[in-house]
Amino acid sequence: MVFEVAADILSKLPANFDVEASMRKYPTTYTQSMNTVLVQEMGRFNKLLQTIRDSCINIQKAIKGLVVMSAELEEVVNSILKGRVPGMWMKKSYPSLKPLGSYVNDFLARLKFLQDWYDHGTPPVFWLSGFFFTQAFLTGSQQNFARKYTIPIDLLGFDYEVLEDKEYHQAPEDGVYVRGLFLDGARWDRKKKVLAESHPKVLYDTVPVMWLKPCKRQDIPKRPSYLSPVYKTSERRGTLSTTGHSTNFVISMTIPSDMPEEHWIGRGVALMCQLNS
Repeated sequence: MVFEVAADILSKLPANFDVEASMRKYPTTYTQSMNTVLVQEMGRFNKLLQTIRDSCINIQKAIKGLVVMSAELEEVVNSILKGRVPGMWMKKSYPSLKPLGSYVNDFLARLKFLQDWYDHGTPPVFWLSGFFFTQAFLTGSQQNFARKYTIPIDLLGFDYEVLEDKEYHQAPEDGVYVRGLFLDGARWDRKKKVLAESHPKVLYDTVPVMWLKPCKRQDIPKRPSYLSPVYKTSERRGTLSTTGHSTNFVISMTIPSDMPEEHWIGRGVALMCQLNS
C-alpha cells in the first residue's frame, strides 16, 4: 500500500522549477518587485518538491530491498500509513494541518499557481494562500507602490476593500487583488458589505476577492471596522522565525463592520489562509 501511495504521489509531481529560466524571463527590476517574489518562491518550493520526490523514490527502493530502511524513511512510511504528512516533509514545508491526501493536492495547486504565473505573466488576482512566505509578497506590493510614487516604504500601510464576488481579469492600477481567505467565527454579508453572524452549522465562510491598496498610514480612511488577524492555519499560533516574522500570523486586515470590535473579539473572528481538510 505504501509503495502504491508513493508511486501515486511521484506520478503527480511536476519537474522542478527552472529558477535560472525564471530569472531570465522575470529579471530583478526597480519597478516590479513581484519578479523577485516569484523567483524566490520557486526556489523555496523546489527544496520541498525535491524532498518529497527523494523520499518517495527511496521508500520504493527500501521496500524492494535496494537500500536500507533508515529511521527517517521508516517515519515517512508510518506517516503514510496513518495518512499524516511526514515530519521529514514538514521540516522543509510551509505550515499546514491538512491530512496527507489534502496536503498533496494543496501542494500541487500551489505549484500550478506558480507555473501559471511563469507561463502567462503576473496574474490579475493572487492566491494569497499559495505563497510559501506570504510576507514577502505583501512587502513586494508595497515596494512597487513606494517606488512608483517615491514614498518611503516605512510610511506605508494597507487599506483593505472586499470586492464583489465575481471573476477579475484586470489587475488594479495600484495595489493587488488577493483571493483564498476564509472567515472563522463570522461571515461576509455580500449585500450589506459588512461582517455578519455565521449561518448555523457553517464554520467557515469564503471571503470574496480583496483589494489591498498601499497608502500612507496617515491617509488610511477611518471607518467602522474590525481589525482581523490573518493566520496561515487554524492553529492561530506560531514561532518567530529568523526574519522576525511569525511562522503562522501574516498580517492584520481591517474589515468593515456595523458592530463594535468587542463583539467580534468575543467570537474570536479571524481570517485563515487554509482550512484543515
